[in-house]
Amino acid sequence: MKRRPAVRWAAVCGIVGVVLAHEAVAWRSALYPEEWTPAFTDGEGRFLHDFSYAGYRNGAAAIPVDHVGPVFDVVSDFGADNTGASDATGAIQAAIDEASDGGGVVYLPGGLYRCDGVLQVAASRVVIRGDGPGATFLYFTRHEGMSGRAHLTFQGSMAVSAPLLLAADGENRSRTVQVADASGLNVGDEVGVGWTITDAFVAEHGMTGTWYSFNGQWKPVFRREVTGLNLDITPHTVTIDVPLRYAAKTRDGAALRRESGYLEECGIEDLALANAVASADAWAQVRQHLVAFREVKDCWARSVHSFPSPLPEAAGYHVQNCGFYIWASKRVTIADCDLRKAQNRGSGGCGYLYEIGASNEVLVRDSIARDGRHNYIQNWDFGTTGCVFLRCQSSGSRSMLSPTVGFTAYCEYHHSLAMACLVDACTLDDGWYGGNRRGESSGAGHTVTESAYWNTIGGGTLRSYQYGQGYIIGTGPEIELRTSLGTIEATGTAPEDYIEGAGEAGALEPASLYLDQLGRRLGADQIGNLDCGRPRGGLYSVGDDLCLVVPSPVSLVSTFQWRKNGAALPNDARITGRNARKLVIVDLDIADSGVYTCQYENGSKQSATFTAYVTVAASVPSLAPPWFPSAARPGAGADSSAAIQ
Repeated sequence: MKRRPAVRWAAVCGIVGVVLAHEAVAWRSALYPEEWTPAFTDGEGRFLHDFSYAGYRNGAAAIPVDHVGPVFDVVSDFGADNTGASDATGAIQAAIDEASDGGGVVYLPGGLYRCDGVLQVAASRVVIRGDGPGATFLYFTRHEGMSGRAHLTFQGSMAVSAPLLLAADGENRSRTVQVADASGLNVGDEVGVGWTITDAFVAEHGMTGTWYSFNGQWKPVFRREVTGLNLDITPHTVTIDVPLRYAAKTRDGAALRRESGYLEECGIEDLALANAVASADAWAQVRQHLVAFREVKDCWARSVHSFPSPLPEAAGYHVQNCGFYIWASKRVTIADCDLRKAQNRGSGGCGYLYEIGASNEVLVRDSIARDGRHNYIQNWDFGTTGCVFLRCQSSGSRSMLSPTVGFTAYCEYHHSLAMACLVDACTLDDGWYGGNRRGESSGAGHTVTESAYWNTIGGGTLRSYQYGQGYIIGTGPEIELRTSLGTIEATGTAPEDYIEGAGEAGALEPASLYLDQLGRRLGADQIGNLDCGRPRGGLYSVGDDLCLVVPSPVSLVSTFQWRKNGAALPNDARITGRNARKLVIVDLDIADSGVYTCQYENGSKQSATFTAYVTVAASVPSLAPPWFPSAARPGAGADSSAAIQ
C-alpha cells in the first residue's frame, strides 16, 4: 500500500522567530501518471479503469438542448390545470401519448400541477420539460398501491436473442470477445455480454451460502454495442464500444446476446417534483420512486429538483420514499439535480434518492442529495458497472426505524459486486460504504470491486472494504478512512484497499479523474464543448466558467436579451453573448450568483422567457440552499430547510 504525507511544511525564519507555513504541493497518483493509458498497470498489478464512458452517448456528446419534434403544451393544447386546483394527470398523459407518435417535447409552462395518478413514457424521443425548477412544480398525491412503482416511468421493452457462447474468456479491460460464429451480428447491434452466476463463480468469491438470490441465472453484466466484426479468422472477433470491466469466463457460460427494445433519447428537465403525503401513508409503501428509467439508453434528467409537497399533511417533506431509479439501462446522465427529505427511510428498500441497479455507464453529476436513507446507492442484482458520481454532494443519510427514531447511514454500494465505479470530486458530509454485507439484504455479500474514490472532501467517512482491489486516492483532511482488514465487513476482501494522498485532496491533479480520462479519449477541445454542460445553471465555485443556453423555440428566434436579477448585465469583459442564444461568463465570482433570464422573441413577434438559477461559492458548499427563491416555492410556509430526523 502506498501512502503519502498529508501535508508538506516549509520553515520560514524571521527576526521574531520561526513560522511554519503550509505549502500545498500539486501531486499525481502513482496509478495515474502523465503518460497514463487505459492499459497502465503498476508493478503490483494495480490499475485504474477508464471511467470516461459514463453518461449520455458514452460522454461523446452533450445532453441535447435542441429537441427534434413538435412541442406539446399541456396547458394550451390539452387543458391541464396549472393552478393545482384539479387533477392534471389525464391532460399530461394525453400530451405524452401525442408526443409518443414520433417524439417531441411535453411542455409544462410555469405553474403548479397536481397529479392524482401516475404517468408513463413508453416511446423514444419524448422529453418532459418545464420552465425551470423555480417555476414549474409537479406534485403527485397517490400512495395506495405504489409499492415497487414510480409516479413517472420511462419504460422500455427489452428482448434478447439466444446466447452466442464465448470461445475464450473475455479479458478484463478488453474491447474484444471471441465467438464461434458472429455472422448473424452487425455493427451497431446492441448486445449484452455476461455469464451465469454459477456455483463456481460464487465459490471463487467466497460467497457460498451467502449469494443465493441470483444463483443459476444468466446476467447481462456488460451492456454494449458492436463497433467491429472480424469474420476472417476463427473464432470470430467482436469489437465492442466499451471495455469489459471484469473477466467473463467460459467456465460460467459467458456469452453474448443481442438486445433490442431500449427506450432512447428521452429526458425530464427544468422542473420541480414532489410526492410526499401523510407520514402514515408514506410508511405503508416500500420502494416507491418519483421517476424511474427502466430499460433505456441515452436518456437523462437535467435540472430536476424536489420541493416541499403542497399537501399540509406532508409537513414539509419532499419525497414520499425514493427519488430517481435507473434499472437495466445504460448511458444515462443525471445532471444538476437536487433531491431532499424522504419521508419513509425505513427497511425494505426505502429512502434512496439516487438509485442504480443492473445498469452500465450511468453518470450522476453536479447533483445534491440530502436527508435520504442512502442518498446515492447501487442496489440489487449483478451488472452495475462503469458508473460515475461526479462533483456530487451528500449529507444527512439516515436509516430510520420509525418516523422519529433512526441512526446515521451512508451512501452505499449495496448489493452483488458493483464493478469499476467511480466517486469523483464529491463532497460527502455523511460518507460512502462498500464491503462484505454478508447475508444482509437477501445475501448482498461482496458489494463492490475495482472501484475508486477520487478527490473526496467533506466531513464524512469512507468505509471501503472492496473485494480484491479498491482505490482511495486523494481525500480531504476531515474525511475519515476505515479500510483495515480484520473487521467483519472486510471478510474475504484482501488486500486492503489502496490509499494514496490522505489529507491531500486539494492538491491532487487532475481534480476530476473522469473529465481527464474523457479528455484523453475524445480530445480536450471536445471536453470544453461538453462541459458547457450545465446549460441551465446550478452550483459553481469561484473561478469556474458559466455557460447558459436557451433551448430552441418552436419558431425562428429573432432577438435575445439576457438579464440578471431583472437588470441589464454589467459591462464586463468576462461576459459574452448578452444578445445571443448562448451566454458565457468566465472566471466566476460570488457576485455572479443570481437569477438569469433571457427574453427572446420568435419570428411571429411572440416573446418568451428562459430562466436559470446560478449559485457561486468560494467552494461548492456541502449544504447548498435551494436554487430558487423560497417565496416562489409552493409549500414555502413549511419549514423545508430544517433537518427532519
